Amino acid sequence: MTQRVDLATVMDRLSIDSVLTGYARAVDDGEWADYRALFTADGRADYRSAGGVEGPAPEVARWLAETMLLFPVRQHLIVNRRLDIEDLGGYPGDRAEAQADYLNPMRLESAPAGTSGAEPRSTTPNFVSGGRYTFTLSRTEGGWRIRTVTVHEKWHGTGNLFPAG
Repeated sequence: MTQRVDLATVMDRLSIDSVLTGYARAVDDGEWADYRALFTADGRADYRSAGGVEGPAPEVARWLAETMLLFPVRQHLIVNRRLDIEDLGGYPGDRAEAQADYLNPMRLESAPAGTSGAEPRSTTPNFVSGGRYTFTLSRTEGGWRIRTVTVHEKWHGTGNLFPAG
């Protein structure tokens, strides 16, 4: 490979990494327009293994917007990324697949402090899940975009998973 090809491959990897990070931030921050913008025009998301839906990204974004209201505190981490960019005889192509593990702690909505019979609000997660995402991506005129994302939930738990003290 030439240095030019090596540089293009590195730039593609950084761009795709930015898309994956943008995906996590959009879901965690409830930025659904940003979420939709990460997908190709025909992009799809599949959350069925985690009890969710599958469909076109705009429809899934609407479902997520409603569902995530239950979890005002959420932060999922996408780690252990493995990326394969299409190889066109030593040159990077316009398709890629990424697999990445995730850890997703969330907090269910609780009643405000002072509400009759309610405990004070806590930000301690009471629902955590983990698994692996599989992303397929395509290079578009606007940069790399998600063509599909599939969630492969491996485990989840409820209750006070991080007790104080």
